[in-house]
Amino acid sequence: MIFGFKVKYLRQKKGLTYQQLSNESGISLSYIHEVEKGKKYPKPDKINALAGALDVTYDKMVSTQTDKKLQPIVDLLTSDFLKIFPLDMFGIDTHKLFELFSNAPDKVNAFIITLFNITRKYQMKSDAFYKTALRSYQDMYDNYFPEWEAAAKKFKEENSIENKYQYSEKELKKILSDIYGIQVEDKKLEQQKKLEDVRSYFSEKEKILFIRSDLKEAQRNFLLAREMGFQYMGLKERPFVTRILEVESFEKLLNNFKASYFAVAFLMDEDKVVKDVTDFSGQAHWDKNQFLGFLKKYNVTPEMLLQRLTNILPGRFGLNDLFFLRLTGKNNLGQFGITKEIHLSRLHNPYANENNEHYCRKWISLNIIKQLRTSRSLGKYDGAIADVQISRYWGTDNEYLCMSFAKPDDKNNNDGVSVTLGLMVNDNLRKFIRFLSDPDLPSRVVNTTCERCAMPDCEFRVAAPIIEEEKIKIERIKESLEDL
Repeated sequence: MIFGFKVKYLRQKKGLTYQQLSNESGISLSYIHEVEKGKKYPKPDKINALAGALDVTYDKMVSTQTDKKLQPIVDLLTSDFLKIFPLDMFGIDTHKLFELFSNAPDKVNAFIITLFNITRKYQMKSDAFYKTALRSYQDMYDNYFPEWEAAAKKFKEENSIENKYQYSEKELKKILSDIYGIQVEDKKLEQQKKLEDVRSYFSEKEKILFIRSDLKEAQRNFLLAREMGFQYMGLKERPFVTRILEVESFEKLLNNFKASYFAVAFLMDEDKVVKDVTDFSGQAHWDKNQFLGFLKKYNVTPEMLLQRLTNILPGRFGLNDLFFLRLTGKNNLGQFGITKEIHLSRLHNPYANENNEHYCRKWISLNIIKQLRTSRSLGKYDGAIADVQISRYWGTDNEYLCMSFAKPDDKNNNDGVSVTLGLMVNDNLRKFIRFLSDPDLPSRVVNTTCERCAMPDCEFRVAAPIIEEEKIKIERIKESLEDL
């Protein structure tokens, strides 16, 4: 491909038509077309003939160094750029795109160089790109996929599986064994010290699903139902461990998401969730106990419940202005980090920040981790805790109804993890959720990070508003220049 771009660039630079280059080199017109499209690489005698016709040396023709204007494209092709951004996978014709770039003005080439430098400077990896692409894919479909919902229902119908609120681990193991001949082994995985971060592993050859026995039943049930999804939906390109070690392709990541979606659709039937959500939202007051009760009713984790709501609320109720995030807090509560997020319709506040800034301490996602620590220290902790808050974002008209759970981190029991579902407060939400008008519903003015917050006299501030101060400084310079 590099050779083809170089031939085309040198031909155009010299002002030769295809026919003229064919005449001067003695190479057929069709062959030159194939060379320029990157479909053929000539033998040495033809390279010599092309070099002579284009007034360059043989070495210049075969070198990866070229004219400064074309060099950015060559750099991209010889880098890992196309591995990180696999254009063909997303239906973008690489040849046509680079043909556009090779004929482009200097501004476009500057843009290519910028992409290349960003990729290199920030050490972007393909898995980060694939995960971002998956989040975009979820957003495109409002995170609701009727065909996968139907697959979970059809699987139950075809195999005469009762549609109920809860399934025991024993029932799910029997389904895997009877239908797919897959046995479950739940003792060997934790015996391997190097595999302490691996929750499950499927041996395709032996048809054995290894699962850690120290996981909660709700977590094990999800892994069992996910394996049903892989098998029933015929997903061949797939990960065999719970947490994907290396994301080699978008297809693998997407199939993992499909199987996970199937699992929650199987465990939390769509129609049952719709009924429960309708009953819950129709109440005049927020009922924390009922909200917590859904965890036991379906035998699911807080994260599974809230992620399921990110499917049902947009898909069945048209509430697609929402976000989901998972946040971890260290034991000393001095460090918090967002470890997972979904945004539908747009990028909502709050969102992950890669600049090591300090998240607003008035977020419910942080406060509920503090509540968790207090309840544990007082010996009052009994499973997950839940809370609610109306978050009004400083300097904007944006308000969110935020519902959160918190529990100890599975890996480090001293740390806390919260999961939050945020729904933008608008006319649709007010009509749907009756308890939004409850005057006793807690409400707070919040912001994204301390560094970006100009809120005066904030008693929770843990860092100076340096980014806001820089903006004010620039505005003052502009005003002074106007006066001048």
